[in-house]
Amino acid sequence: MMRSLITCIILMTCTALSAIFVQAQNGAIVEVARFSASEPGASLPEGWKPLTFKKTPKLTTYELMKDDSHVVVKAMSDSSASGLIKEIRIDPKEFPIVRWRWKVENLLQKSDVTRKDGDDYPARLYITFEYDPGKVSFGKKLKFKAGQVLFGDIPIGAINYIWETKAPVGAIIDNAYTDFVKMVVVESGPHKLGAWVDESRNIYEDYKKAFGEEPPLINGVAIMSDTDNTKEQAVAYYGDIIFVKPSDARVNILAR
Repeated sequence: MMRSLITCIILMTCTALSAIFVQAQNGAIVEVARFSASEPGASLPEGWKPLTFKKTPKLTTYELMKDDSHVVVKAMSDSSASGLIKEIRIDPKEFPIVRWRWKVENLLQKSDVTRKDGDDYPARLYITFEYDPGKVSFGKKLKFKAGQVLFGDIPIGAINYIWETKAPVGAIIDNAYTDFVKMVVVESGPHKLGAWVDESRNIYEDYKKAFGEEPPLINGVAIMSDTDNTKEQAVAYYGDIIFVKPSDARVNILAR
């Protein structure tokens, strides 16, 4: 499923290459998802598209609903996989801090970040990067070209922030399908189940640590709850997603 995921994300984000950089009016914040400003019951949040896979007929369902007085996205996955994606261009050096809120009701018993048959998570935030030859090492360029021959369109790099079952928080692990995608364990285990959790990561530093080089521009952000490999069920909720400058890292404008 990861190969289909990579291809679908790239096909959907390639049209964003000509888009302008999206910034808030004060130039300090990039609002990727303001779900809290949406109407409950709407089919999709504004600016977001379905992310589906040809070989996965059963789709995760997403709906805008009220929770704790704020509108959020509820995901329900039952042996299914699909996501929501937004095309956007962000300079991770200028806006390195990504912040979001999520809540997970249950873990997946068969989830295993190191195995293809365990590559399922109740919640994940997926960030992709566009191919910029000027910011890629020679060795990685060769590997990228070889990957294109075998798999077609793939991202030069992607970060998956995941809620895992047993891997340690802070671990950065190669995806079970490709090392062009790195899995970053943000939450692990049952301790915070059923509660809203505020997350903050430095995507610029995470990329450098994961790939050993400067990151290119971000060209897509996706949310996804998937259980097609493990054949389990999961329920998760996603709140607002923003990127901020380092000087504004302490500012909290996420709907609570």
